[in-house]
Amino acid sequence: MDAEKKSSRRTLLLSVLLSAPGPLILGLGLTVGRSSTQISDFTRRTAELLALIVAYVIYTVTNRREDTDANKKASLERKGNLFTGVIMCISGLCMLLLTLLSGREDKGNVVPALIVSFLGVVANTIFWRRYTVLFRREGNAILGVQARLYGAKSAVDICVTAALAAVLLFPGTRAADLIDRVGSVLVAGYMVWCGIRTIREQRTGNKEQFPKGESLL
Repeated sequence: MDAEKKSSRRTLLLSVLLSAPGPLILGLGLTVGRSSTQISDFTRRTAELLALIVAYVIYTVTNRREDTDANKKASLERKGNLFTGVIMCISGLCMLLLTLLSGREDKGNVVPALIVSFLGVVANTIFWRRYTVLFRREGNAILGVQARLYGAKSAVDICVTAALAAVLLFPGTRAADLIDRVGSVLVAGYMVWCGIRTIREQRTGNKEQFPKGESLL
């Protein structure tokens, strides 16, 4: 594995390590808070962590040796990206169901989730730019999907932060409940849209799915 690929592998590993505490903190936060956006964000981050682990493992396996069969490498990368897409779709549908079934009861303490989502805006924006640079340098499909994923995650975390801030600042109001539900639907919609797009690209087997210079979102 050359220096550039080692750098990409370290970035993927760092993504996994930094994403791992999110679901744990949000899961603990659900013991004191019951915002539908908070529940949706917990589901999303858990699914994304699983997808990141799969991406890291596949990238490491396919780039460990220079003589890896090209067809086998492409097949593994395609399966890994398909898995990521399926996880996103399932997660998005689960979040939408939770939002539709949740009532207007007291949302509890949403501060842990708000802190996680705010930090997510910062971290995901940094990783989005990093993966974009790595993809344009290597042209690896795994890195291309991660660049798109992190760009969308940054936008979603902005929506989640705004929704949770409204719940915190205006607890028990109809406006806060509406913003909370809209935030959940936006998160769910993002997951399903991004998942379907990724699945379509992998099923068509289009090697130019992320042309250089084109937006990864």
